[in-house]
Amino acid sequence: MADIHIEEFYKDTAVILAQLYAAFPRRVNLFVEDIAGPDEPDEFGLHSKRHMACFGALLWLAEEGLIRYVDTIRQEALDQAVLSHAAFTRLSAPAPSELLNTPPARPPGEDLPGSVRQDLSTHIHLIRQALRRGTSAQISQVMQQVFFRDLS
Repeated sequence: MADIHIEEFYKDTAVILAQLYAAFPRRVNLFVEDIAGPDEPDEFGLHSKRHMACFGALLWLAEEGLIRYVDTIRQEALDQAVLSHAAFTRLSAPAPSELLNTPPARPPGEDLPGSVRQDLSTHIHLIRQALRRGTSAQISQVMQQVFFRDLS
């Protein structure tokens, strides 16, 4: 079993990328509470470890060149965030066939038009499906493919 903070990282990054893909190419504000859930700062104004881990995931995606943003809004959001070219290309790219034949992807044997099959084979589709119906392990598997698969 993976460390819980790594599973949360994969889920947070999946939600972040799916939100930005849905808004692409518009710039949007990404609020930590929309990704990780509500947080109540303590008496000193410090956020929970969970909140800060999600905020760290946002910053990590930017440091790795997957998203861009104009500024942070305290430790609560990124202002005017957008997918980078590299992230948009990766999310729009076909996923490996071994991921397409396992849940939560579409059932095999569906007779669909080529354009629909192509859309259903992308990384972003797999991310959305995993977020809707997948387990933590399935989300982690899909996100590992997104982060570590060589597209060259």
